[in-house]
Amino acid sequence: MAVFVVVSGVALSLFSNQQPLFQQQQGHAGLNIGLRNAVTQLQMDMVNGGSGDTMGANMPSWPVGVTIVNNVQSSGSCYSSGAYTTNCFDQLNILVADRTKVSGNLITPINATDSTGGSGAGNCSNTSTGTAYGQAASGPTLAQTAGSYLAGNQLLFLSSDGSKVTTAVLTSNAAVSGSALKFTFNATNANGTNSQANDPLRITWTQLTSPDYNDVSSNNIPHKETLATQFCGPDWIVKLAPITYTVDTTSSTNPKLTRTQTGSSAVVMEQIIGFKVGAAVWNDANDTTNAQYYYDASTYPTAYDFSLVRSVRVSIIGRTVPSTNPSYSYRNSFDNGAYQIQGASVVVNPRNLSMND
Repeated sequence: MAVFVVVSGVALSLFSNQQPLFQQQQGHAGLNIGLRNAVTQLQMDMVNGGSGDTMGANMPSWPVGVTIVNNVQSSGSCYSSGAYTTNCFDQLNILVADRTKVSGNLITPINATDSTGGSGAGNCSNTSTGTAYGQAASGPTLAQTAGSYLAGNQLLFLSSDGSKVTTAVLTSNAAVSGSALKFTFNATNANGTNSQANDPLRITWTQLTSPDYNDVSSNNIPHKETLATQFCGPDWIVKLAPITYTVDTTSSTNPKLTRTQTGSSAVVMEQIIGFKVGAAVWNDANDTTNAQYYYDASTYPTAYDFSLVRSVRVSIIGRTVPSTNPSYSYRNSFDNGAYQIQGASVVVNPRNLSMND
């Protein structure tokens, strides 16, 4: 019995010593799998960004596929006492057309018009009035089409050649007005810009005034998207169903990367301590743009001009669950936390951001 007790004690001691290492390895493996899954989800969403919008002969000139909100912080300013705040993380918006069905009919982007419902170049709406009109979608009736445009939906107004754009958030459900759909929203500014409340996707916060150029400097071909307010019969109105990636810091002990679309949010990965989004853009006229990826949208050749974006680089840093065991002596070199960390990055060329190349 004495020998058995000694042997059992040694075995339990060995097991106890190895258990933390086993848990550490399991946590590291789970972290690796989580990062791979998150990167795969991001990649699938980004590469298809806007692919549902190319619904007509002129739509392939669609200029916007993503918008990015970069939170630029000085070193350590968003991290304190082991907690990460919202300002530590960027936000990625992937612009996609809503593809829902109403009464069995797919609601596709519709053409603009005036109160008469005409389809001519002279049948125009002006978004600076806070009211715009649209034609029925192909197939559904006006009433059926109106049923898919609800208060809170964000619309994109796009000229037929893709060169002019603005956006608006509906303040009430769309209604049938004679032979047209009537949309009501907070009026855009006279230059086509919007406030943050009227444009949460940051498509039109800044007026674009300087022409930008493609990356072949010898051509010097302007590549510019202009904000506007007037959209007519041949132009488009697109109901957006954007996909937004952001980090939920409600729990300071477990920041979560979330994916939100049409009001529904899902956790992509837990224990996120880094989420940064960079963009490669078209060069300027003198081919002096040297940054491979911009992590501050205000420093683009034309600030916040997301039509310049050619590819997107997303970097994620995750960690294992922080250890509260006082005997756990490991501290990582990233933020000196009691957990392991691992990062992953992916570069994606959204197909609709390359259509003008």
